[in-house]
Amino acid sequence: MTDPTHLPAVPDPEPALPDPAVPDPVEPVTDYTDDGVPTFSYVRDRIEGRAATAAAAEELAGGDARAAEAEDAFAERERKAADRLAEIRRSVER
Repeated sequence: MTDPTHLPAVPDPEPALPDPAVPDPVEPVTDYTDDGVPTFSYVRDRIEGRAATAAAAEELAGGDARAAEAEDAFAERERKAADRLAEIRRSVER
């Protein structure tokens, strides 16, 4: 057996510093080209979003009896207001 006290001393290696990781330059994803023109995907997404919003609004407005009653009441108020305005105009013209 070898005596551990007679072994030559091995210095501890210096800890190796890791190379700093430099990320690849990434250009931010925008909805516009370098010339300031919107991309086709941006325009498509906007159109689809507006179409979905319009469809949902139509569905919500048409699906409720209270909404129909409110529209009828509004139309009646508008008709009465127009009749009253016509009456006032006739009285002023006399």
